[in-house]
Amino acid sequence: MNGHEVEVRVRYGETDQMGVVYHGSYVPYFEIGRVEWLRNKGVSYKKLEQSGIALPIVSMQLNYKKPARYDDLLTVTTKLHKYSGVKIEFDCEIRNENKELLTTAHFILVFIDTKNGKPIVPPHYILDILNQ
Repeated sequence: MNGHEVEVRVRYGETDQMGVVYHGSYVPYFEIGRVEWLRNKGVSYKKLEQSGIALPIVSMQLNYKKPARYDDLLTVTTKLHKYSGVKIEFDCEIRNENKELLTTAHFILVFIDTKNGKPIVPPHYILDILNQ
């Protein structure tokens, strides 16, 4: 399945005193990427939650290569790595305006029923997207 790209501009509050993006600020960038990946496939995360399904992260691995800095325009790329049963895995990366690789990440998320917190198989309309 093709990847999806979204641009994010680094805000001042996401950096440390040296103007370098704080390591914890990358997780929301990758979240934007995953939410927009779903939206690009026709799935609204908001509507997914309203239907009683959530996708919490159960594992994440981030590798920092080079720093992003205040006011950089970043490109977040999100690619489906694997889907199996109740789990979905994404490979992601962030590049700067010069196309330099700054950060890579791998996320594992689980579809859960928000009423009882238990893992569930996603609905057919999502399975159709994942199995394309």
